[in-house]
Amino acid sequence: METKEQKTITTTLPDSARIWIYPSSEVLTDETVEKILPACRNFAKEWVAHNQALHADAFIIKNKFLVLGVDEAVAGASGCSIDSSVKFVQNLGFEIGVDFFNRLNFDYLENGELKTAHKDDFSTLYNNGVVNDETPVFDHLVKSLGELKTAWLKPLGQSWHKNLI
Repeated sequence: METKEQKTITTTLPDSARIWIYPSSEVLTDETVEKILPACRNFAKEWVAHNQALHADAFIIKNKFLVLGVDEAVAGASGCSIDSSVKFVQNLGFEIGVDFFNRLNFDYLENGELKTAHKDDFSTLYNNGVVNDETPVFDHLVKSLGELKTAWLKPLGQSWHKNLI
């Protein structure tokens, strides 16, 4: 269950690259994406772990999902380098007025349209039959670029989300 954006991700990172997905609290405008994407790519270009440059990249999918990735075959991200990326994303969110860290929001597709609902609201939607076990949900816990391309979007019934509703 792949989206068009997943098929066309442009990056120099291999499918084995470790990734972190930061879902924005709202869909970003094209202008905002154009403004922040160079800063994200610059952060990735300058990202280091123990004074060693990381082979990293950043991209945004559907104007909502910021993805940072590292080719750990070149150099692995460490605790301190991961902390620096979290601080970067927190500051970026503060600068543009969005939250990239609300893990209680579920992102899903309804009739092909990207939707976001708080966990409790998503449970209500499920109980009312608006969403069901076939509803595509985004699994932001995928760990590699390859998984992002093939397993990020999956039916609710096959996702960890189901355990929370």
